Amino acid sequence: MGEISSLSAYLPMLRLERAAAAAALRWSGLGGARAGHRSVASWDEDALTMAVEAARGLSGPEPGEVVFASTSAPFHDRLHAGLMAAALGLPASCRAGDVAGSRRCAVGALLRALRGNDGQTLIAAGEKRPARAGSAAQLAWGDGAAAAAVSANGFARLRGDASQNHDFIDFHSSRDHPTPYMAEERFVRDTAVSTVLAPTIRAALRAAGVEAGQITHAVIPEPAPATYRPLAAKLGLKAENYAEKVQAAAGDLGAALPLFALALATDGAKPGDLILLAGFGSGCDALVLEMTGRPDRPSGAEQALRQGLAFKDYLRFLSLSGSLDLDWGPRSELEQKTAGPVLERYGHDMLGFVGGRDSTGNVQFPKTRLPVSPEADATVPLTDVRLADTAARIQSVTADRLNYCPDPPFHFGLVQFDNGARVLMEFCDVPPGPLEVGDPVRMRFRIKSVDRRRGFRTYFWKAAPAERPAMEG
Repeated sequence: MGEISSLSAYLPMLRLERAAAAAALRWSGLGGARAGHRSVASWDEDALTMAVEAARGLSGPEPGEVVFASTSAPFHDRLHAGLMAAALGLPASCRAGDVAGSRRCAVGALLRALRGNDGQTLIAAGEKRPARAGSAAQLAWGDGAAAAAVSANGFARLRGDASQNHDFIDFHSSRDHPTPYMAEERFVRDTAVSTVLAPTIRAALRAAGVEAGQITHAVIPEPAPATYRPLAAKLGLKAENYAEKVQAAAGDLGAALPLFALALATDGAKPGDLILLAGFGSGCDALVLEMTGRPDRPSGAEQALRQGLAFKDYLRFLSLSGSLDLDWGPRSELEQKTAGPVLERYGHDMLGFVGGRDSTGNVQFPKTRLPVSPEADATVPLTDVRLADTAARIQSVTADRLNYCPDPPFHFGLVQFDNGARVLMEFCDVPPGPLEVGDPVRMRFRIKSVDRRRGFRTYFWKAAPAERPAMEG
């Protein structure tokens, strides 16, 4: 049996004020939720990039297995876990697998790792789910990611669990209908409580040998608003539900929501506390976890909720979420096909942001057949140097609207790394106000280009301000 040894969470910087979106839709009577914020991924973020960012926050030894969980993965036939392993700098021999098909896929992967752990396992979930403009889901959902590490020794162990497979259609999406088709809210709430959640949780409590009143913290996603209260009354639960806090501040994060809320719960838990964790979707997985210690460092979940940039522009949100296809003019028509041989030759260095160090100690990116330093020994091959986790500062910066960018302006410039490397890079997550030369930056894994004609996207790293602004209010 394994134990949870680390948890981490990630949210994109942008947060749409639901009240502003509701005001824009007031004439129609549509829109759903009107309080709080909804996290919004940038144009260059998707389920994979956010899962990578969440996984980068984990601590502990190098994992031997990587699992990517999502219901909104960008590819149908391309191993996202393999891309994630490369982005994290893990060896090609690392076991990798994707899980999908249900919002409970991440909790199911966590359960399998806890029950059959034979080494360090990393589970990272990310979501950027499409929804139609005006639908309740568009404002109730959010974009984000969370990750968990399971190893032989950790701070939370499995006391008991139960699972139920149930083809309960609260909503569905498919290749033929990518956006959700929702069932009636009251039907969803009543059926989820009585038929899916309550029986599964009761069975998990029995397996753990505990009473509902002994649960200290709860992590139970709400498939419809106000689901947890009747469920708690039915079972005798008195614990706070951390999933509600996430859904109010950032939205329903799909497969990533349970891990994100679990990170919040464990940050404030103490040894001996019992945590009830549920994954919901096409049935339920319910886990009773016991805290055996404390995390060695905060998960970053609370910080992710507190930091961000709120905005009110509903049209900008529609564009970022893919609900509005704007005509960006001829500059946006640049052909961005990436050839397979190019990825085969340079993909490892692009995904892992791997540069090279020559015989003189000079670090460069990209690598070249001959080192750029004239003093270096050209017969000595360059040594791999990972730049993704290296401290860096802005050396120069430019912002313009001449280069095409789906969320202008386009920021780019030179980045000076502490190990001596200097790279021309794009900037992302730029808050209001100018970037300054000398500002510290950190690397973020992002979409580099999108070939819409062939349905393909490539990934690379971009520089972002080291600190994000605090959410107001």
